[in-house]
Amino acid sequence: MTPKSSLLIRRARILLPNGEFLVGDVQICDRQIVKVAAEIVESGDREIDAKGLTLLPGVIDPQVHFREPGLEHKEDLFTASCACAKGGVTSFLEMPNTRPLTTTQAALDDKLSRAAEKCLVNYGFFIGATPENLPDLLNANPTPGIKVFMGSMHGQLLVDGEATLEAIFAAGDRLIAVHAEDQARINQRRQEFAGISDVAVHSQIQDNQAALLATQLALKLSKKYQRRLHILHLSTGDEAELLRQEKPSWVTAEVTPQHLLLNTSAYQKIGSLAQMNPPLREPRDNEILWQALLDGVIDFIATDHAPHTLAEKAQDYPNTPSGMPGVETSLPLMLTQAVEGRCTVAQVANWMSAAVAKAYKIPKKGAIAPGFDADLVLVDLENYRPVVREEMVTKCGWSPFEGWNLTGWPAVTVVGGKVVFENGKLDTNVRGEALTFDAE
Repeated sequence: MTPKSSLLIRRARILLPNGEFLVGDVQICDRQIVKVAAEIVESGDREIDAKGLTLLPGVIDPQVHFREPGLEHKEDLFTASCACAKGGVTSFLEMPNTRPLTTTQAALDDKLSRAAEKCLVNYGFFIGATPENLPDLLNANPTPGIKVFMGSMHGQLLVDGEATLEAIFAAGDRLIAVHAEDQARINQRRQEFAGISDVAVHSQIQDNQAALLATQLALKLSKKYQRRLHILHLSTGDEAELLRQEKPSWVTAEVTPQHLLLNTSAYQKIGSLAQMNPPLREPRDNEILWQALLDGVIDFIATDHAPHTLAEKAQDYPNTPSGMPGVETSLPLMLTQAVEGRCTVAQVANWMSAAVAKAYKIPKKGAIAPGFDADLVLVDLENYRPVVREEMVTKCGWSPFEGWNLTGWPAVTVVGGKVVFENGKLDTNVRGEALTFDAE
């Protein structure tokens, strides 16, 4: 029998599952953590001296748009997973608005086979709801859940009628993740603001009320059927206050770093690069969302990584596409907030890993402990570096946070016990695995 390959990480400041830190060693055999201790006497096939670095569970990004198949000029599974590895993201859950749409088992299987060939990190794919595809929503596998676009979408994936939405909530018990914006209100306000080419009007057209109306409806249906609901990229203080009052135990919600750290003032600075759905809001919304996250009203963080080329973004509003990249910057953005005292490093790790694994029932992810998968990131919390456009690995080649000076940049990323990123270099031979989602 050949001995298992082993990796030893030495002298790291290790985040333990109880939220405390231990300076010590982690032993990894094959894909799993086998030992965590102040000192491990055995040697490994490969050893990393992590003195001065902090070891965290790898980030699980539960909402990304990686554009393959059909829109590979913006991003593809290989370039996106390279950006993930560089950003300390070791697993992702990707959305169904590709071409063709991920609305059938065949389309899901196609994405899984593409990812097996191309992805440096672990992967899972949502199944998209249309008014017609109820059987696939019940049976497609493996998937973290059903994605419903209540607004901000054209074509088949738009599910904006309450009767159609109710049929989805009424059938089966699979998690439903909603993009909550009210399409009727958006359509009405598009007419009211027609002819305005200032991109800042985007936040007025798709206003707080459009988000609140849709979240109220999703919550109403979730309560009626006691159906597992997840509210994607919560963007308004109004929705956060609603959830504070009325969130059942089976409902979860997420927020993006953009909605915590950027607001409508960004339009003046970066123009259409600040355009996303749901849009950036007012500073007051930033504050309420932060408090909701700290209080546990919001459960975790996702990037909604949604890349578009600079040429596409250079068009005049409303022809500019909504969305921005995020997987390379999300962890340093949040760790910078922790170092500055807004939250703790342990809270960041919970919001970006453990809480996601728990919500989506992903086994053996989200903690540094024996028996858990060796998906890890070593970060440098001692030094600051700016976000530089030329260093972006995402195919779109830009970031809305360009010029921000951040700490907590990944020094080493480990996926399934293999070093995929180290000292600025990617090992593009490493491959992640398909995530599983325990039904129990």
